[in-house]
Amino acid sequence: MEKRDKLIRIHHCRGAGWKTVKKLLDLDPELKHIDDMSANDLCHYLKMKREHANRFYYDLHSFALEKYIHSYNKNNIFVMTIDDAAYPSQLRNIYDPPWVLFGKGDKSLLNSSKLISVVGTRQPTQTARLSMEKLLLPLIEDGWTIVSGMALGIDGYAHHIALKFQTIAVLASGLYHPYPRKHHDLFQRMIANHLVISEYPPNIPPQKWQFPERNRIISGLSQGTIVVEAKERSGSLITADQALDQGREVFAVPGMILEPNAAGTNRLIQQGAKLVIDANDILNELNRNALI
Repeated sequence: MEKRDKLIRIHHCRGAGWKTVKKLLDLDPELKHIDDMSANDLCHYLKMKREHANRFYYDLHSFALEKYIHSYNKNNIFVMTIDDAAYPSQLRNIYDPPWVLFGKGDKSLLNSSKLISVVGTRQPTQTARLSMEKLLLPLIEDGWTIVSGMALGIDGYAHHIALKFQTIAVLASGLYHPYPRKHHDLFQRMIANHLVISEYPPNIPPQKWQFPERNRIISGLSQGTIVVEAKERSGSLITADQALDQGREVFAVPGMILEPNAAGTNRLIQQGAKLVIDANDILNELNRNALI
């Protein structure tokens, strides 16, 4: 069995987090010996707890890859590993790229040269919605694909604005469990004409810790991240921090100092994010970077 298949098998095992897979690849870059490792070996080499090693070992040796791949194909779900030629180069170059991606829709969007992410609060003001239309419509008309997390609020509205053009959603759950449920219709439209991806196997339900984890994919796919509205302690600021760590641009929409939803974005600007009041502020910065 080749490395690609083994990587997909490993990704379906309980206990196979990003760091565990990284240790495995450091130990055995081609995964030639993974099937020969005992639970004791997993404990010793990967520093796994006994119960985690036992679960991982059981899953690895009981997983029926062909059965799952057949099911995914039947449901029009593609599986992509980091070694595949079609894997997005922008994402491959971050510190912690997902080893495997599962997707449904137009996977060619992943290698678009113009990807920009939009994040923000789940409870946006009307001002935020108007600001998004002012900022995003010119970007979309210029050929930019909008990337977001399909969450309520800013994320969902960003996708809706882009539905007549191109947009990508990154889920914090598997494709069989799209979240939130309120966006069921949006999800159906996205998989029909756009793209939805996740690093989690399709049968994985949403869990709290997966949301900040997926944010690195949203920022990692994109040349820049626009934060529209965010409170002082917001998950959107995690995405902004990850974008900065990845060497990407962060754009922030300013707001009134009395507006709680503007506290996070104003703080980003104070810390060096680019203040944007129209699409040209974003385009000029991205075009300037492309020339460097």
